Amino acid sequence: MTKTVHETAARALRDAYSGGAIAPLRQWLEPTDIDGAYAVQEINTRFWVDKGRRIVGRKAGLTAKAVQAQLGVDQPDFGVLFDDMEIKDGGTLDPTRALQPKAEAEIAFVLGKDLPSPDTTPDEVAEAVATVHAAIEIVDSRIADWKIAFADTVADNGSSAFYVLAKEGKPLPGLDIWSAGMVMEINGQIVSLGVGAAALGHPLNAAAWLAQTLAKRGEPLKAGDVLLAGALGLMVTMTPGDHVRAVVGGIGEVSFTYGKAI
Repeated sequence: MTKTVHETAARALRDAYSGGAIAPLRQWLEPTDIDGAYAVQEINTRFWVDKGRRIVGRKAGLTAKAVQAQLGVDQPDFGVLFDDMEIKDGGTLDPTRALQPKAEAEIAFVLGKDLPSPDTTPDEVAEAVATVHAAIEIVDSRIADWKIAFADTVADNGSSAFYVLAKEGKPLPGLDIWSAGMVMEINGQIVSLGVGAAALGHPLNAAAWLAQTLAKRGEPLKAGDVLLAGALGLMVTMTPGDHVRAVVGGIGEVSFTYGKAI
């Protein structure tokens, strides 16, 4: 019975991509049902992989304590990054591909080594990082009006949509990613400010949490994976035609255009 409920919730979320946002998942999941929410996410991950989408990494979400408190949880969450979710740096996102998107600036890592241990430490993550990038995550929700509880966002693949990585990455040694300041602009106007420490106290903490969590699930992070370490500032709603640019001090800048409506 539980499996049938999870399958039904997963189908409702998949249908929302083309059919429009749906009500919160209360008829299938309690707001803090962590196991059920990840079961729904896993059903859809398998569905999309079977349809030919390729997993290229993971994203950490709910890395800010204030957001955790708002949703009544005490831990981050994660979602899957697929190959077709990447928007090239300086590229354009067609608004018809999104429902109610918001942009948030992040620090991203590309791994050069596998992270198979459920006890992975931030220092071990640092040793495995090949490059560090400024990034923008375009989050979206298949839940109407973003009226999400923890179970809603987890089941909905961490409220994921797209991401943009700066073309140029930098090696981690010598970078101060803890106190690195972030500025995000839309059409030249500052809309969000933040700092590396906003991501679970340090971006490497968020990456270590991801590595530990996924290793325990039997899905360890691997060389080549992209890791989005969590928002450094507020997420901001976009309007078709907006140009979004984020600068992370000492790391680089990244941008894209939320293209005009067709």
